[in-house]
Amino acid sequence: MNLNTIWHMHQPDYRDSSGMMQMPWVFLHCIKDYYDMPWMLSRHQNIKATFNITPPLIEQIKLYYDEPQKQDYFLSLWLKNPRNLEKTEREWMVKICKSTQFETMVKPFSEYQILYKKEYLSDRELVDIQLLFMLSWCGVYLRENSQTVSKLISKGKNYDEFDKIELLKELGNFIKTIFGFYKNLKNSGKISISTTPFNHPILPLLADMENAKKANPSTNIPNNHKPLIDDAKLQISRAITLFKETFDFTPQGFWPAEGAVDEKSIKLLEDFKIKWIATDEAILFKSLQNSNKENLYYPYKYKDMIIAFRDHGLSDKIGFTYRFWEESKASDDFINSLYEINQQNQNALVSVILDGENAWEFYKNNGFDFFNSLYEKLDSLSWCRCVTMDEVSRLKPKNLTTLAPGSWINGEFNTWVGDSEKTKAWEFIFKCKDEFEKQKNNLKTSIKEQITKHFLAAECSDWFWWYGDDHQTSFAEEFDKLFRKQLIEIYDLMQIAPPGELFLPICKTKNPISYHTTPTTQMSPMIDGKRYLFFKWLGSGVIDETKSNGAMDREVGLIKKIYYGLDEQSIYFAFETDKPLKLNTLTLYTNETQKEIKIPLKQGIVDINKEIKYALNEWLEIEIKKSYFEQKNIKLKFEFKSNDEPNQILPSFGDLEIDLDEDYVQNWFI
Repeated sequence: MNLNTIWHMHQPDYRDSSGMMQMPWVFLHCIKDYYDMPWMLSRHQNIKATFNITPPLIEQIKLYYDEPQKQDYFLSLWLKNPRNLEKTEREWMVKICKSTQFETMVKPFSEYQILYKKEYLSDRELVDIQLLFMLSWCGVYLRENSQTVSKLISKGKNYDEFDKIELLKELGNFIKTIFGFYKNLKNSGKISISTTPFNHPILPLLADMENAKKANPSTNIPNNHKPLIDDAKLQISRAITLFKETFDFTPQGFWPAEGAVDEKSIKLLEDFKIKWIATDEAILFKSLQNSNKENLYYPYKYKDMIIAFRDHGLSDKIGFTYRFWEESKASDDFINSLYEINQQNQNALVSVILDGENAWEFYKNNGFDFFNSLYEKLDSLSWCRCVTMDEVSRLKPKNLTTLAPGSWINGEFNTWVGDSEKTKAWEFIFKCKDEFEKQKNNLKTSIKEQITKHFLAAECSDWFWWYGDDHQTSFAEEFDKLFRKQLIEIYDLMQIAPPGELFLPICKTKNPISYHTTPTTQMSPMIDGKRYLFFKWLGSGVIDETKSNGAMDREVGLIKKIYYGLDEQSIYFAFETDKPLKLNTLTLYTNETQKEIKIPLKQGIVDINKEIKYALNEWLEIEIKKSYFEQKNIKLKFEFKSNDEPNQILPSFGDLEIDLDEDYVQNWFI
């Protein structure tokens, strides 16, 4: 068996028209993930992988080589004395410093926990939370190898301006070493390096917007759409040029942005001598019109392009499931999954492909303990070897006669077009393109080049990801402004007044946690597994799993929504599905020791004991007496299994925290 792992390293372009970075996520992932991920692999003899590094990320990392505070708005404020911050600057600084994952990144720092929960911070406290925020983002490599980082972590609090200066200098010097480290690993055969079209566009939508309807006929597309083939070619050629300048060789392969493919974009990539790509299993199954999993475990060839198709389930386990598990249990589960595939498929190729940066802040110790356990076990296997995509391209492939258009999300393009906000953003691009076509013969070459850069940047997939209701972020307003600013700059360069609409937000005002609403009343629903009463769960808390994916995505599992509520005696849960609930086990985890509840599921109303009861009929409902718990503030997770295999762990964002003493009587209504 061959295990092919691709880590996709990407951030959108956070630069405004002046070139200043408007958000700090590239810098933060540099000190936590972009070095740590290949470093963790390099510690183990037989582990190999492919790293896909996108052009926007390459360009932005290079900005931090010298005096990073001059390139990044956040860092420029971070270095300021708090008394010199304006009110809006201070509020934004606090917002960023409180955006860190609490359980895995804030909690290890006792002083950070205290400051994180405070509504008002003094100047002295603001300096402390700024330093602790930055230290919480430092990865395992820096914590183990940087004396400066280690010293400042040990200090714990009472930081000063000199600590800031010292830390920023250390981190800037560290960032300069990242690409050199990748090149050394590539030269030693440990990794392959690939890239993506320049601004991370959905290439099939640039080539032909009708691809969205081919993938899903119900998708709404802009009325004013037109093929942007020239832009698509520039996205490819400029990516290759930047990659070669950075790594001193021409890339053999591309991970198409969002795994998005169609036959036209494959032809474009072939014209630029690209030998391999990778995408999702959904594309293979649609192309073959057969979803037999056994078809997945081979390399394929369409025309002259080698294609690897990702195992969506295994990839999602690393991205979303294993963060909740004990590390050894998680690595054993992964190895067992590979073993079963190996038993059923001779000379199998298993492709695990996922985001290489965003998942690890949800893992303890930034994922180091999990990967160390997994790599040690993989290292010892005689029946499985790790390969890079460059090596996969030399394996004997199966032939594909057709390639269905689609992406790594459901084999469709609805994440980037179809919703009214997403479609409106595209309409702005096409309208701006029309105006440019009218004006371009009157523009200087230098102006046209600037305009081209803005068009390519506006085509980035990330802007469309955050429009609509399918993903949530507390920074939607910032993303919206960055997208619209690209087009406003084009009009300014043409010396034409931008349409007034471009100065108005595209995205509606959204609650960044609208996928999770808390209960508004006390409630005592009858536990019978039936959904016939409108008022039965009225006023309950609701967790909408279809909208809780954040910066990453996965197939939403069988459970779509969780409802929960309390009365004086009990807490209640209901689990909504749009299909019959074919799960045989539910395990309830709490923050209390020895409070792991395993519930074998079967139809009907079942009393587990005097304190726990459930009903499985039209949906699953559970009642748990408050007396079952020793603490008043509880944290819960639900793990559903099918045939003893993990199917879904909920909530996907982490623990559900409930205060058993919460009194909703004042909210009752008639």
